[in-house]
Amino acid sequence: MKILHDLTADPTMFKGVLTITAVIVAALIKAILTRAIVKHSKHNRLDYRSKVNTMRNVVNVSMVILLLVFWSGEIQSFALSIAAFMVAIVFATKEYLQCFIGYFYYLSARPFRIGDWVQMTDGVGEVIAADWTKITLLEVDQNNYSYTGKHIFIPNNQILLKPVRNLNFLRRYTLSSFTITCEPTVDVFPIIDELRKDAEEFFKDFVDVAQRYKGVIEKRLDVEFIPVQPNFTIETNQFAKICISVDIFCPVEQSIELKQKIIQQFFKRWHETVGATPSIERRRTVQVQSDS
Repeated sequence: MKILHDLTADPTMFKGVLTITAVIVAALIKAILTRAIVKHSKHNRLDYRSKVNTMRNVVNVSMVILLLVFWSGEIQSFALSIAAFMVAIVFATKEYLQCFIGYFYYLSARPFRIGDWVQMTDGVGEVIAADWTKITLLEVDQNNYSYTGKHIFIPNNQILLKPVRNLNFLRRYTLSSFTITCEPTVDVFPIIDELRKDAEEFFKDFVDVAQRYKGVIEKRLDVEFIPVQPNFTIETNQFAKICISVDIFCPVEQSIELKQKIIQQFFKRWHETVGATPSIERRRTVQVQSDS
């Protein structure tokens, strides 16, 4: 009873005890709700990360507002006592203030959501968490669109200062481009005609799904730009070599395999054509250069 009387006699001490108690209760609430959301989502085979992140941020914001109201008198007195140093304090904490503002910009504008693939600064990855200070990405390799296992932590002020590219449509299907360069010893147009038929055969198993996915993406972006069928473009470079540019829209996990199949078929048909052509001095050098 004496301890309780001493606590109530000192308002500051009493508020401090209540604050610590509120923080502990908030942590317990987050832990209980997190476990419940994860259990429910796994049972229904749903993605729980967005719900958990939103719940934690709501609890944290509510806790901060509650504490600001609770300690408003002390905060006002403290602010008045250090009024002369406010400019210095703001200057010293401007990075944190920008991160805080960036977080509210993220909440209001929603340029991306938890689970989206984004490109921020020099990093590409899947958004797995967002809080007051930073965005956490699970890094994705831009060459083969696979997870590297590394995490990227980006301060929220970068959302305000630099562009953010939402790459969510690349999670299932990707636009892959590469270039095959060869000597101009034979006519490659018949080879490309045959190669186009081979590529369509490679793509027939998922072309219907790709068409539907293309429709969803273009409807969301309100622009048509994705060719479902493999696209071949023949050009020459400054060294008088023939350059065949290939653009394919395919599942992410099959992009490398399909690229290798197309290159293999080109090698095969090009060498067959060269071998069947009346002998002239030729160099059978073929180079493959990836554009993406």
